[in-house]
Amino acid sequence: MPTPEPPSVFHFEKVDWEDPTSALDPSAPGMRELVRTARASGARRKKIVRGECGFFMNRSVMPANFRVPAHHHDHAELLVVLAGGCRFDDGLAELGPGDSIVIHANTHYGFTCGGEGMDFLTIRTGEARVAMAK
Repeated sequence: MPTPEPPSVFHFEKVDWEDPTSALDPSAPGMRELVRTARASGARRKKIVRGECGFFMNRSVMPANFRVPAHHHDHAELLVVLAGGCRFDDGLAELGPGDSIVIHANTHYGFTCGGEGMDFLTIRTGEARVAMAK
């Protein structure tokens, strides 16, 4: 029996914050405004897990009332709210601290952060691309 690989350990304070728009193509339709708004607002993200054992995990922090317009990803995702919360478009859901939601691949959704903003984890089983809803 082969020796198993050791666990991968990620210390949050050792991972750098990055531009939250780094996964967006600013030349794609509808992206320029989102890129500008996210950068100006101070929204930020850390890519913590980057494919180890097939997992990808980001931690994102968005300011009060920040609007994420309707979009979709090519991978399903699990969002876990650590602090603050948001309200999804079309009454899909309202989330607060400790709440979570599973969003299927290619599901169009958008949300607005609450008055405290939102600190949350996004967990996927693939590096997802984003496209704006039409």
